[in-house]
Amino acid sequence: MTAQHNDLAQQVLTRVSAAGASGDLIVDCAEALSLKARDGQLEEYKVSNSQIFGLRVIHQGRVGSAYSESSDTQALASMVDSALSNARYAAPEPSERILDSTSQLHSDDLRLCPEDNCEIDEKIQFALALEQQLASRDWVKTVPYNGVQDVISNRSIYSSAGLQASGNRRHCSAHAYALVERAGNSAMAGTGQAARRFSELDVATLIDAAHGNAIDMLPGAAVASGRYDVIFDCDVGPSLWEVFSPMFSGKLAKDGVNPMRDKLDQPIADSRLTVSDMPRCELGLGYQLFDAEGHATHQHNLIVDGRLNSLLHNSATGSFFNLASTGHAARGPKSTLDVRPHQLVISAGTSAERGNLVQDQYLELTALTGLHSGANIISGDFSFGASGFLCADGLRQRAVRHITVAGNFYKMLNNISMIGDNQYWNWQHSMRSPLIRFSKLAISG
Repeated sequence: MTAQHNDLAQQVLTRVSAAGASGDLIVDCAEALSLKARDGQLEEYKVSNSQIFGLRVIHQGRVGSAYSESSDTQALASMVDSALSNARYAAPEPSERILDSTSQLHSDDLRLCPEDNCEIDEKIQFALALEQQLASRDWVKTVPYNGVQDVISNRSIYSSAGLQASGNRRHCSAHAYALVERAGNSAMAGTGQAARRFSELDVATLIDAAHGNAIDMLPGAAVASGRYDVIFDCDVGPSLWEVFSPMFSGKLAKDGVNPMRDKLDQPIADSRLTVSDMPRCELGLGYQLFDAEGHATHQHNLIVDGRLNSLLHNSATGSFFNLASTGHAARGPKSTLDVRPHQLVISAGTSAERGNLVQDQYLELTALTGLHSGANIISGDFSFGASGFLCADGLRQRAVRHITVAGNFYKMLNNISMIGDNQYWNWQHSMRSPLIRFSKLAISG
């Protein structure tokens, strides 16, 4: 939040109030560095700065929105007029209101947007070393996907009621995927790293992990079709939960298309499963002090001991169900009001389950393809391409590729065999969960 943004926001909201409407304004700003290497040379060097204003107004029970990428007075006035005009032609939305709050919320920049002493030359050398050194490893033909990013972003929210909320974040990441060939076989795999400081990324560790993942996949072949116990690894598991996270959406419940709408306080999963949204866990890069309406966030338990404890709500969906907002409003400057989790955390199991988690034979899946095209969030059905390892008693027996894993996510939650007693962040640091063993998923080889 800058003094200039404060002044511009007040100009916008004063114009909104003068029209007899209420409103809130999102200002998103970002400075981003993106690097990519190819054949030992820097292929992409992109530095970008963005600023966008997104206005939502409510006038006589109707909602209108508009945005502007320019901060000059005329452009912002035109944005207000467009939002008010859009509201006049919108259908009534009796549940949607501007948050009646005068809160002043500001994130801790020292923790969430720390200074980084790495110069641009160091980041370029990191990107070049990542691609060049990985490409020089045994059996690596090329490194088609690689990149380095350093993004500093700010979101400020203002409302006609007097709310002011602002948060700065820094997100640094690097990723690399290697294509390897040997004896007529080929495979591609990789991984990434993410942190708040660029200096916390380790190119040597990343190269070793990406190369090891690709080499391990080289001898992979399909397994016989059948039903197998499956463990999704610490990166794949969160991706699967992300696909089906709309199961917690109060907006989809309001729209009548959420299968969980009528299952509150009912068992929907194994009694050992507890899932929470923990937006203020600073270890995760999904940390959020406030949601897209400026509502302060807090830990929210979604599934407790297998029972559906709550859905996620913004002020509109909460009002529709006669509930309070849970602090999960989602909106970009160009989009309308929605609902979304911040960072999910699955509670660990007990130490008594530790040995049983990896006993006997099971599949450890380390990659899924077709995550969105192969999933139906309404029915819960899914079918994904998959690869990983056939394991026994905690040891990898052989690599597995060219298989399909299929099932129903909502039924799968009731077919949990074991929950590990250690929690892991995925490499993007957006979700923390233990390893979970699911019973008898359908595998096509």
